[in-house]
Formats: sequence, structure tokens, C-alpha cells
Amino acid sequence: MAKKKSYSLRTTVAVMVSAVVVLVLLVLYIIFRNQIIPQTRHALEDKAITIARTIALMPLLSEGLSEGDSKGIQAYTSKITRRNDILFVVVMDMNSIRYSHPDASKVGLPFVGGGQEAALRGQESISEGTGTLGNSLRAFVPVYDGRGHQLGVVVAGLSMDRVQRLVRQNEWTIIAILVSGALFGAGGAFVLARRIKQMMFGMEPADISRLLQERSAMLESIREGIIAIDQEARITLINMEAHRLLKAAGINGAVVNRQIADYWPELRLEHVLASGEGRQDQELELGGISLLVSSLPVRVGGEIAGAIATFRDKTELAVLAERLSGISVYADALRAGAHEFMNKLHVIMGMTHMGLYDELQQYILGTASNYQQEIGAITRQIKDPAMAGFLLGKLSRARETGIELLLTADSYLPESADSQVIHELITIAGNLLDNAMEALGGPGPDEHGRGVHSNKRIELAFHYEEGRLLCEVSDNGPGIPEALREQIFGQGFSSKGEHRGIGLYLVRKSVDKLQGHLQIAACGGPGTTFIVDVPYAAKGEESQ
Repeated sequence: MAKKKSYSLRTTVAVMVSAVVVLVLLVLYIIFRNQIIPQTRHALEDKAITIARTIALMPLLSEGLSEGDSKGIQAYTSKITRRNDILFVVVMDMNSIRYSHPDASKVGLPFVGGGQEAALRGQESISEGTGTLGNSLRAFVPVYDGRGHQLGVVVAGLSMDRVQRLVRQNEWTIIAILVSGALFGAGGAFVLARRIKQMMFGMEPADISRLLQERSAMLESIREGIIAIDQEARITLINMEAHRLLKAAGINGAVVNRQIADYWPELRLEHVLASGEGRQDQELELGGISLLVSSLPVRVGGEIAGAIATFRDKTELAVLAERLSGISVYADALRAGAHEFMNKLHVIMGMTHMGLYDELQQYILGTASNYQQEIGAITRQIKDPAMAGFLLGKLSRARETGIELLLTADSYLPESADSQVIHELITIAGNLLDNAMEALGGPGPDEHGRGVHSNKRIELAFHYEEGRLLCEVSDNGPGIPEALREQIFGQGFSSKGEHRGIGLYLVRKSVDKLQGHLQIAACGGPGTTFIVDVPYAAKGEESQ
């Protein structure tokens, strides 16, 4: 099937090109036939009249016609006829009596074939006629004496068979040239078709059309804006999402074939063209819209042929990140609770297996009492159900790792009027608690360079007052070196290798989004305290 398609493409291109070549050659044939063939006849006519003029100027003719001597004229015209390869040269007097003829027996007889009337009146003429020698092309030229009196006429004749033979010869020459051109054109068409086939990677036109439609549909369905430029930094491609984002940034109208620097100079795609180095996840502003941009060079055959940039509204990504962060936090809390529950089930199973029923009863009562007390303490102080559930999960997680996590007795968090604020607070508190647990748990330093402490304790405090919320997370680890306190909030900064150092970066981003403040308290000793101060509207107070 593929072979048939390949052949059909070559045939189609070859036939189309050959048809164009044939059409051009046909037009050329018509032009040449209408130009060259008449020129051939005109050249023969010029030859005949030139010979007649030359003979008419010879003194021999005027003397012979004046004296009535045909012998000298006959001998001379016979030589001229043989040397110039013409049919005949006939000299006649003013009475149309021949003084010369290829057939000497015709000398002295009247001229046959007509057409000499104009020449007898002193005018040169050319005509076709049929005489004793057959059909011929004849040139008539008057003969004068030295005083200007006309004495007769010279007739130079060419055989029409020869004229037509030369015309056909020229016509066949034209046809041969055009046929050769057609053959070369057809050969070139097949070579061109094969080359086009290679350039199109062996695909049929229908395949290319379908592929183009599929690629266009893919580009338009992508949720990211896409802009491509050529080697001259002119925009060559832009999808609908890019149009939407540019329009939202205040850029309207057609931008294709325009310089990218005219619309978005901060993108610096010209640098990508020059250096061949891409840029990943840049935060750029365009018309007040914060975009996350990645740009890469486009290479064809190892050479940079352009560059492409993909970008998306950072706000949309932040919303998605919030959802994922919230899901991750809740899933982590559920996992910790389930793990703790399984541990208790294992204890119950072991005590049942050993028959320690009295001790089992006391264990269950104590566990239930502790859990109820823990839930009661959390729900009394933390009124927002999402945050309360999150903290219960973190308490379980801390117990698993042997860390004492305490919610201070004076903590209080009212239910939030905005669920998005709670999501941000969960991100803040969750990452700060995880950072503290990582600092206290396991051998070696944590991701920000802090060492491990044997007494593992974390305190969490929430203080709400007059529309503001203060969140403090303290641990009793060795603390953070002074030299690192400005670096730990940078994206990717970590002393534990790659793909880490994102927690405190997310904390800073969430605090900035809530328009709050974040600081590290100077404790004057071991341990670290993070203090977050953000605006907070309690439910029922948002309209006050």
C-alpha cells in the first residue's frame, strides 16, 4: 500500500510538470511555426529577387535586348541558373518574348504562366505560377538601358517543390527541438518528483494535509501559549491560547511576521537564537500578567532554525498548585492517621493473642481517652475544620517519628471566611512543620544545613487578634546558621542534593500572596522559630 502511494505521488508530480512542459512547448511550436516558416519563404523570395536584380543590372542583357541577340543572354543565364541552384532564369522583351530559357527550344516563344504585367510597367513583383517547368515561385525585375528606357524583364524562378521541402525541413527541425525539450522536461519532471518526495519524507499530499490538521488541532488544544520565531526573530506561529494571553496583556491584532521584540522584549528569544541555550520556568511580566515561560531553540539538521516559547498564566498554575498542595496535605494526614491506627491494631492483636484482656481493656480506654483529649484540644483551639484535620494528621506523623509536637495552650484560630486563605495557611504551616521534623529526625543535617538534636520537640502557635493572624513554628534543633538565613527561601536551595529546597520557597510565596510577613526569630541559642504574620478574616466578621 505504501509503495503504491509513493508511486502515485511521483506520477502525479511528474504528470503535472510534464503537462506544463508540453503546454509550453505547444505554445512555442505555434509561435515558431507562425514566425520561422514564413521567414523561410521570405528568405527564398529574397534570394530569387536578389538574383533577378543582379542579372538585370548586367550590360549584357540591355545590349542583347537592344540588338535582339538572344545567344549571349541564353549562355549567361544558363551559367547563373547552374551556379545559384535555382529552377530557371528567363529574360523577355517588352512583348513577353523569351530571350533565354533552360530549354533552348523555348527561346523566341512567348512567356508562359503570366504575372509579368506589373514588371512590364516597371514594378518589381513576386508571385507563384505554373509554366513549362511546373509550379514555381517567381521574382520579376525590370531591365533598363543606360538612358533609363525599359527594355524587358528578368524572371528568376524557384521550384515550389523545393520551397515546400525547405519549409517542411524547418518545420521538422522545430518539432525535433520541441520533442527533445519535452523528453528532457519529462525526465526532469521525474527527477523533480523524486526530489520532492524525499523532501516530504516520503509522505503523500493527503498524509501531509492530515498531519498538518492534526498538528494544528494539537497546538490549539494545548493549555499553554506557544510562540515560534524564525532565524530573523520574526513570529511564525502562535496558537489560540497565546493569542488569548497576549490579548489579556493588551496586545491586539495580527502579530505573525512581526518582530517578537516589538511585543515582548523581556522574552529575549534573540538570545536563545544566538546562544542555542534554552531557559526553563522563567517568571516574566507581560502587561501586568505574571507568566511562567520556557524557551528552547529549534534545530533542523543540526542548525538553529528558530526558537519556540511556551508560557502559562502563573495565577492558573498557582490555583492548580494550591489544589494539589491541599490534596497532598490531606493525603499525608490520612496516611499518618492510618499508620498510627494500624500500629494500635497490632498492639491490640498481640495482647489478644497473649490473653492479656485486662491490660487490653486499660490500653483501649487509655488510647481512646488520649485521642478524645487530643481531638478535643485541637477542636477547642482550632475552629477551622480543614486546619484541625490537618493538625491531627501532623500530630500522628510526629508521633511516628518520635517527635513531640505541641499546640500551645493559648493558641486560637477562628474559622476563616475565605477557604483559599486556609489553603495557603495549610501550605505555610505544613511546610514549616515538615522542615522542623526533617531538622529533628534522621542522621545528618537537614536540607538547610541544620544538624540533628536528640530531644525532638516542635511547638506550634496560632494567635488571632483584630483581623490578623500570627503563626509561630519553633523547634529545639541546632538552628540555622546566620549566613544561610537569607538563602534558605530561594527556590531549590538545599544542602541535601538536587530536587529539594522547595518547602521554604513555597512558604515565602504563600506569605507574599496573603500580603503578610515572614521572619526567623533570633533565639540566642539552639533552635529555630519561624514567625508568620498575615491578614485573616474570621467567619462572621468579614463584613465588619
